[in-house]
Amino acid sequence: MDTRIKFLYLSEPDMIKAGVKNMDQCVEAMEDLLVTLNKGDYVMAGVNHNSHGAQVIFPDDPQFEGMPKNADDRRFMAMPAYLGGKYQMAGMKWYGSNCENKASGLPRSILMMMLNDKDTGAPLALMSANLVSCYRTGAIPGVGAKYLAGKDSETVTIIGPGVMGRTCLLAFLSVCPKITTVKVKGRGLRSLHAFEEFVKKECPQIQQIIVCDSMEEAVKDSDIICVTSTAPVKEIDFPYIAEDWVKKGALICLPSAARFDDDFLINRCKKVVDNYKLYEAWAEEFPYPSYEMVQIIGSKFTDYLHEGRIQREDIVDIADIINKKHPGRESDDEIIVYSVGGMPVEDIAWGGTVYRNALKEGIGVELPLWDQPDMA
Repeated sequence: MDTRIKFLYLSEPDMIKAGVKNMDQCVEAMEDLLVTLNKGDYVMAGVNHNSHGAQVIFPDDPQFEGMPKNADDRRFMAMPAYLGGKYQMAGMKWYGSNCENKASGLPRSILMMMLNDKDTGAPLALMSANLVSCYRTGAIPGVGAKYLAGKDSETVTIIGPGVMGRTCLLAFLSVCPKITTVKVKGRGLRSLHAFEEFVKKECPQIQQIIVCDSMEEAVKDSDIICVTSTAPVKEIDFPYIAEDWVKKGALICLPSAARFDDDFLINRCKKVVDNYKLYEAWAEEFPYPSYEMVQIIGSKFTDYLHEGRIQREDIVDIADIINKKHPGRESDDEIIVYSVGGMPVEDIAWGGTVYRNALKEGIGVELPLWDQPDMA
């Protein structure tokens, strides 16, 4: 009986060689993933099988020396899942997040991912997951833009010019060939300059970059508005978008938090989510009101549902639009708000795709776990 187990280690350079930055392929993978989720061929954590993961949040006032203090985006998180369809594997993404990393030249979050055989549990790959995560995060808004944005969209706004803002822009350009202008709103000159340099190098489709001083300037006249900035702790501090700033027919993509007037969200926009069951799970895990804790707009929708201010049918799953079970954009003037929650199955779909690319191309380092287990 052969009991040897080996697995593939993929560094970030290995991941790049294996195609992790291929946004066209990533958008295709995420669309396939969303359809697979809609069929129910997946399991995430929790008794409801739809949990985002397990999160370690530190106290506001730690009582022990050395314990970190709560702050914006300060956490550790484990995100396990099984994904069926054409993937047929399990895995988990694990990361720590700290905004202060940027002062040391490090990303806010440092991520690793393990892929496992669905039957034995044996490791298949251990991979650097920063690029897996930021590309799949950008690709989900890309799928939304493919089905929800106006067909003649020319101008996109990015609120938050960091890594997530860049990959969202790449995804929008992948599916909206008429985009020629990007407006950007950020907090610091360094991040804005880096964003401009990225666009000039990676986005030849863009003819004009407009740096905006205010949210109003950034939002007005844009066909697609995407918020990717780091969310503050309190909802009252989330970036505010007024209805009268929003162009008729605009698509608002929200991988991060934003604040709107209740009347607008309840009565005058279409509410679309990437996977409704995820928001049901969050509503169970984080007692009402959950939006401030979750910081994803779909949880604001479920808060409204809890209050009886909207009905379940007012929240549309993007896969139902892809599968033509529900209409997408119904008029040129319709404003659509699209919630992007982020799910570990997305990491498995894209990480698994890149892993298979690496196997095919002979990329990465094969490492032994054991020839024979010491205890079995």
